[in-house]
Amino acid sequence: MDFKIRKNRTVGQGPKKLVRERAEYFRLVDQGYGNKEASRLVGIHERTGREWRNGRTDPTRFRPPARPERAACSGIPGRYLSQDERIHIADRFREKATVRAIAAELGRSPSTISREIRRNSTTDPRGRRHYRPHAAHARAEARRPRPKHGKISQNPELRDFIQHHLDKKWSPEQICQALRDTFPERPEMHVAHETVYQALYVQGRGELRRELVGALRSGRTRRKPHRQANCRQPRFATPMVMISERPAEVEDRAVPGHWEGDLIIGKDGASAIGTLVERATRYVMLLHLPNGRAAEQVRDALVETVQTLPGHLTRSLTWDQGAEMAAHGSFTVATGVPVYFCDPASPWQRGSNENTNGLLRQYFPKGTDLSVHGPERLAFVAAELNGRPRKTLGWETPAERLHKLIAA
Repeated sequence: MDFKIRKNRTVGQGPKKLVRERAEYFRLVDQGYGNKEASRLVGIHERTGREWRNGRTDPTRFRPPARPERAACSGIPGRYLSQDERIHIADRFREKATVRAIAAELGRSPSTISREIRRNSTTDPRGRRHYRPHAAHARAEARRPRPKHGKISQNPELRDFIQHHLDKKWSPEQICQALRDTFPERPEMHVAHETVYQALYVQGRGELRRELVGALRSGRTRRKPHRQANCRQPRFATPMVMISERPAEVEDRAVPGHWEGDLIIGKDGASAIGTLVERATRYVMLLHLPNGRAAEQVRDALVETVQTLPGHLTRSLTWDQGAEMAAHGSFTVATGVPVYFCDPASPWQRGSNENTNGLLRQYFPKGTDLSVHGPERLAFVAAELNGRPRKTLGWETPAERLHKLIAA
């Protein structure tokens, strides 16, 4: 970095845009640094880094002080528009003032004014929009009371359909698409997947059985924020071909036969199951590892599995830098399949496999002994996953998509 840093803060910038610091910040994030560490190295506040990364700013950070009259709105908290503010909006709206001008006059965000006009205006038969402040205020007050009755709790047929498919371990998004396919002419049976999550996660709603939370792939009863992993050293120093040298055809998923692989680990690291996912079809194959997960054992299981596939479906394998792939050279010699390694702490470079490992945890929970599952059980689980419709495949199943490729 060619800019000056003093006590971890940039010097002499003032209101100037931190163009170079922003570029350096994103370079560090791309390398795997977290927001706190990247912000410290660049010399910016952590909040600034979060705003750069998330693409938004604190809505109250640059807002002008609230006008005293906002609080005098018949007991309504200052976060809501008062009736006097709505009258002001109506007057200025008739004068064709811009949304930003009205927002500046009221000390509000422009999005607040825009949303207010959009939600509470009426349209006459000629298509002209009218904003009537008293009617808008009454409409907003009627909309405000909580709690509101959920759509799922008011429709037993909808609730039973969702519960039945959650029992089958379908995801909320898959269930919502199935509702639209099954009941195309009945909008009362259509919900967004966020509605299903809310019915499961929010305490006290009673819209879905609480035990159904265990059917979710995460198994969690509440949401968990995602965090970026810090950089770490490679786990072994064997010469590797990195993912940056992988052919471009692998990235766009246009050509089948490129696989991603990993292990899911059992209790105390004493057992494991190998996972393979084909990038174009999301087809899953599981490796039985009854004798452990040493490099030679993983290599032998990979060779045995890959040799069952047609030649045009064995083009490459992408893995992380786990020690179990120390024998990747002999695997390539035995099968002719090149192995490409991801960068450290970069699970998104094997996104399909990471997603599949999450699905598999429904069948093989963390902290359990995975050695008790034989080849028949693994084949059953793989068949069930390959029979689920996928949004990314246009709601086809991985098995259907793979069979089409083989037939072609």
